[in-house]
Amino acid sequence: MAMQALFIIIIVMAVLMILGVPIAFSIGIAALAAILQTVPFDVSVVTGAQRTFVGMSSFTLTAIPFFILAGNLMNQGGIAKRLVDFVMSILGKLPGALLITNVGTNALFGAISGSASAAAAAVGSMVKPGEEELGYDKAISAATNASSAPSGLLIPPSNALITYSLVSGGTSVAALFLAGYLPGIIWTLACIIVGVLIATSKGYRGTPGKFQFSIFVKATIAAIPSLGLIVIVIGGIIAGVFTATEGSAIAVLYALILGVVYRNINLKNLWQILVDSAKMSGMIVFLIGVSNILSWVMAFTGIPQAIAEVLLGLTNNFYVILLIMNIILLIAGTFMDVTPAILIFTPLFLPIVTQFGMHPVHFGLILVYNLCIGNITPPVGNTLFVGIRVGDTTLAKVMPWMIRYYVGILIGLLLVTYIPWISMYLPTSAGLVK
Repeated sequence: MAMQALFIIIIVMAVLMILGVPIAFSIGIAALAAILQTVPFDVSVVTGAQRTFVGMSSFTLTAIPFFILAGNLMNQGGIAKRLVDFVMSILGKLPGALLITNVGTNALFGAISGSASAAAAAVGSMVKPGEEELGYDKAISAATNASSAPSGLLIPPSNALITYSLVSGGTSVAALFLAGYLPGIIWTLACIIVGVLIATSKGYRGTPGKFQFSIFVKATIAAIPSLGLIVIVIGGIIAGVFTATEGSAIAVLYALILGVVYRNINLKNLWQILVDSAKMSGMIVFLIGVSNILSWVMAFTGIPQAIAEVLLGLTNNFYVILLIMNIILLIAGTFMDVTPAILIFTPLFLPIVTQFGMHPVHFGLILVYNLCIGNITPPVGNTLFVGIRVGDTTLAKVMPWMIRYYVGILIGLLLVTYIPWISMYLPTSAGLVK
């Protein structure tokens, strides 16, 4: 029954998505189609409605709309230029100064805004004139911008990690947030190393002259208000001063005040920010609610257990099983957005890895890291195409350089997958994980 239900889910969902049906409806219809083989239609529909309501009723879920609003406020608040100057003052002496600055700023901006595409658009647009003036290859600039943007999705606050917390049965948001720092830094360092190697081969130099402490101090002072969001909100959540939901509300207030002080937010654009945030929040919250039907169907039909049996039938080597899971997630990520993929694959794979003693926090970072790669991989790859559009180039010209970045990022994935310390050290040291 389990494999038959899984087959129905895959076929129905694939057909509906090809027909252009929104992902939330595709998931719900596929789940109901699978359960109809054992449960009457009226019971299935009523239970599906109940599971959707339950899925949207979590208090922790409230954090997602708040963080989306805070991110949109920060996007409008004029922080990109300050962050670029701050990172430039630190990394500007490395070969390919603007490429490396792009990477570092994307990590900070993506963490603050919660959007890889927003980071690629805002930061890429900010460094583009300078890169053109110095004669940087457009394709290299676009590849660097796109490949580094998803690193901010691993660095808290992260809506992807909050979503995983909900689907995984209440994994500590504070532990996930703290666990995301080192994988996010590894992604960033991988892009910096590749960027330096490319810049060196192309003869792109760093900024002339010696390091000037006065410029660093000035840039740091200008960036402190923007960076303060991460320090105050994440610090408060990890220290237990407030919950993730309360921290998200504080983030909204902080971002609003900062935007008003910087004079980039007024009543006119504030209304549009609220409307855009409401639309995005409604879409994500409904998607999470509907995915609860899928989770129930999987548990009822025993799909995770059936998949575990199949994988264990192939091999009982946990390292090989993790490799297979990574390959599946990488392929799925090229066709699906991060949120729906988390909602689908968490109930499938989490029970399997926990059987081998892997902590849910560690698996959460493996899952999100994998799916973030899909953001920069065709054919969907939203962040990749934003980077190409901002860089005014083409996919054919960008892909040879993207391959270099893929290698570095995939090495980072292997490190995060097979070295639990990377994800578990900080939350364990903070006493959030035993």
